[in-house]
Amino acid sequence: MELKHYLQFKDLGRAEYEYLFERTRVIKDRFKRYEPYHPLVDRTLAMIFEKSSTRTRLSFEAGMHQLGGAAIYLNTRDTQLGRGEPVEDAAEVISRMVDIVMIRTFEQEIVERFASRSRVPVVNGLTNEYHPCQIMADIFTYIEHRGCIQGKTVAWIGDSNNMCNTWLQAAEVLDFNVHVSTPPGYEVEPERAGLYGTDHFESFADPMDAAKGADLVTTDVWTSMGFEAENEQRLKAFADWQVDGDMMRAARDDALFMHCLPAHRGEEVAAEVIDGKQSVVWDEAENRLHTQKALMEYLLLGRISDE
Repeated sequence: MELKHYLQFKDLGRAEYEYLFERTRVIKDRFKRYEPYHPLVDRTLAMIFEKSSTRTRLSFEAGMHQLGGAAIYLNTRDTQLGRGEPVEDAAEVISRMVDIVMIRTFEQEIVERFASRSRVPVVNGLTNEYHPCQIMADIFTYIEHRGCIQGKTVAWIGDSNNMCNTWLQAAEVLDFNVHVSTPPGYEVEPERAGLYGTDHFESFADPMDAAKGADLVTTDVWTSMGFEAENEQRLKAFADWQVDGDMMRAARDDALFMHCLPAHRGEEVAAEVIDGKQSVVWDEAENRLHTQKALMEYLLLGRISDE
C-alpha cells in the first residue's frame, strides 16, 4: 500500500473525503450501538506532543483503543526530542517501532521533516499553520446536521490562524465558500494558508458583512497557543469581532455555530451563542474521535467495504 501522510487538508482529494465521511458515519454508528470494531488490532499509534492538549490526546488515544490498537503518549519534554535530537533521527527510530504517528507541535516544518523520514503514516494533530483533523471533524458535523457542504458559505470571524488557513484549503478541495473577517493587521496570508486560488474565499472588513447569509459561523480564541505575549494587544484589536446574537441573526436562520474549543465566553463568542440552539460545539468535539478513527483506518488499511 502506498504510504500516505496527512499534514494539510489538501493532502487528500474530494473523493477521499467523501469516503472518509461515509466511513465516519459507519464507525460512529457502531460506537453508538456499543458494537466492537477492531480493524487495527496489534497496531500502535505514537502520539508526540510539543503543545499541550485535551481533545487531541483524548480523541486519538481513545480512538486507537476503540479500533483495537494501542496508543503511546510521548511529550517532547520527556524525550530526546526535547534535548536536541534531530527530528529526522527521531522519525527514523520511532517509525520503526510503531505503525502510525500523530504529532502536535508548533512549526509545520517539524511535521514535514518528520514525515520525510518516516516509514509509517504521519498525521498533523495541530501546528501553527494548519489543523486538518479539526476541520475534517467540523465538516462531518455540518454534514450530519445540514447535509452536503458543497456550495455553502462558512463565515470565519476572528484571527487568521491555523483553523482559518485550513478552512480555506477545505473550501478549495470540497467546493464551498469562506467569508473571512479579521481585524486590521491580522489578515489572511495566502502563501501561509497554502492557497492557490481565491475562487472560494472573500475577505470582509466588517464581520457582520462576513456573516450575512452564512450557513455556518465559526471562530476560535483570539490568542492561540504560542502567542500569549500578545494577549492584551489582541483583546483590544479583536473587541468588535465577537460572535454574538446579532451576528448569528445576520446569518441564515438555520445557520450553525462552531468553535474548536476551548472557548472564552465573553471574548470571541457570547455565551448566548455557544450555549444556544444553533451551537453544535459538543457534537463537533465528539466527532474528532470518529473522523480520526476513519482517518487512521484509511491510512493503515486503505479503502475497505463491509457494509
